[in-house]
Amino acid sequence: MKKYIPNQHGAWAMLVLPFLFGVASSQGQYLHIPLFLCWLLIYLFSFPLLQGVKTGKFRRYAQPMKVYGLLLLPFVVYLIIAEPVLLWFVLPLVPLFAVNLYYAKTKNERALINDISAILAFCLIIYPVFYVGEGESWRTVTELFLLSAMYFIGTALYVKTVIRERNNIRFYYGSVLYHLLAAVAGMILFPSLIVPLIILLLRAAILPKTGITAKRTGMIEIGFSLMLYIAVLVLYF
Repeated sequence: MKKYIPNQHGAWAMLVLPFLFGVASSQGQYLHIPLFLCWLLIYLFSFPLLQGVKTGKFRRYAQPMKVYGLLLLPFVVYLIIAEPVLLWFVLPLVPLFAVNLYYAKTKNERALINDISAILAFCLIIYPVFYVGEGESWRTVTELFLLSAMYFIGTALYVKTVIRERNNIRFYYGSVLYHLLAAVAGMILFPSLIVPLIILLLRAAILPKTGITAKRTGMIEIGFSLMLYIAVLVLYF
């Protein structure tokens, strides 16, 4: 199953949270269901593809690519027929995925630029979801895109201070500074969300000092994602 199931636990939150923000900023439509399934299958398909590029062992990952590709195809066809405009939303994903392919090829997937590229790609799903939901305020959805990207980039920095950059004091201070600047920016862009942004700042400053494990970090991060989603529903709208 390691060939079929992505091992990046944090990516599941990036897969779901921007999609939910897109629904929240528009209206729930039946088309959101096949759109989410398509988005999920694209992610699942990209995992063995990137592993094949990284290892050069495409034969090893051919079966999961075939399975996910066959499942994905009817959803892609259906969505294109139902909403041809969705094809335009794919265009900005192409260069971002090209960056992921490059870092997979060079076996440097942990690079921060690669993380940021993947984060932006995940967060961009908010726009087609908003469009399908016949949302009215592009300003609102853009603010939520920025919030999502800002949150997940901060999370990528914070997680590195817990795992791979645990003993890098400069990286730790860089992560804390980023979260501080994010909180300041939040006061301007979405002042109603300043409390959760301060909580995320405290997370970045305190938790790396506790010796928290990688597994527990991933579990707790689900709670922080849920906190941000609830805060947006209750305080932002």
